[in-house]
Amino acid sequence: MDELIQRAKDKDADAFTELMQRQMQSMYKTAYAMVGNDEDVADVIQETILTCYEKIGQLKTESYFHTWMIRILINKCNDLLRKRKRVQLTEETMEIPVMERAFENAEWKEVLMALDKKYRVAVLLYYIEGLSTVDIGKILGLSESAVRSRLSRARKKLGEELE
Repeated sequence: MDELIQRAKDKDADAFTELMQRQMQSMYKTAYAMVGNDEDVADVIQETILTCYEKIGQLKTESYFHTWMIRILINKCNDLLRKRKRVQLTEETMEIPVMERAFENAEWKEVLMALDKKYRVAVLLYYIEGLSTVDIGKILGLSESAVRSRLSRARKKLGEELE
């Protein structure tokens, strides 16, 4: 993986494409947990890939690529959510149901989406992405103890939801 990242840093387009394809499922799950619909997920993933391509030369340590990429993705999601809050529709729009790709388990997605965003992201990064509390703290700009607190509160809320 480090060799692939190094080739991508050297502006090898094929290596960068392969690297992003390997990260696609991870990016999808993280983005969906934050923004909640496929159209916005596609937008933030596209913006993340573009930013990664433009700034991959700034990545100092190849082993932190995944953490670096997820941080960019989360920033893009937060930007989108801020824009969404600013937009106020003057007319009511009719909701049209859309068939969505589920994670692997629709129940897990439903339970995860019931959590507040700050807990949802921590749970997703810890349990789905397998990141350590230290790495999650770096991504979210939190201390390791704050990440552990969020995970603990999320587990408590999930337990209450499931009862």
